[in-house]
Amino acid sequence: MTPGPPSRRDFLGALSAGVGGAWLASSWPTVAAAGTYAAQAVASPGTTRFRSLSPGQALDIEAMAARILPSDDGPGAREAGAVHFIDRALATFVQDQRPLVTAGLTALATVVAQRHPGAAGFAALQPADQDDVLRAVEAGDFFQFVRWGTLAGFLANPSYGGNHDSIGWQSIGFEDRFVWQPPFGYYDREDAGGP
Repeated sequence: MTPGPPSRRDFLGALSAGVGGAWLASSWPTVAAAGTYAAQAVASPGTTRFRSLSPGQALDIEAMAARILPSDDGPGAREAGAVHFIDRALATFVQDQRPLVTAGLTALATVVAQRHPGAAGFAALQPADQDDVLRAVEAGDFFQFVRWGTLAGFLANPSYGGNHDSIGWQSIGFEDRFVWQPPFGYYDREDAGGP
């Protein structure tokens, strides 16, 4: 029997295990602040203003994030507040990426206009049409930036925000505890008296 494609949970678990750990450790205070901002924004919708993105830009980035990490078999980027995390990141620790995002949103609007004349914008497209547009831009740095922000906002420590109500951790099966009791794993089995 041929195994099917990995589930979203398996993919996120593998991704969170290896990608970006060193960068995250070195940038943790500013990432934590962005996460806190995202958590507050999700907890009180409609009261938070975007710092870096216009409302229209935020709609398009949120729609992109929702297609990158959809709410199909569980909560996704929209429920986690990934757009708020990205907005705060652009206002703080990745300010240098703002020109990339501005140019990327302009290019995204151009592709939307070419492929779907008369559409009000990327966020107004149907999901299948959004996927079509994203396939046209996914090789670029802008898409990769939004993808990174989506995953970071989804898996951030909820005590710092971003991962609203721990939905990202629940999706990958991470159990949040303040204290972990031994044995922690194979490496300390002998100390715990195991085989």
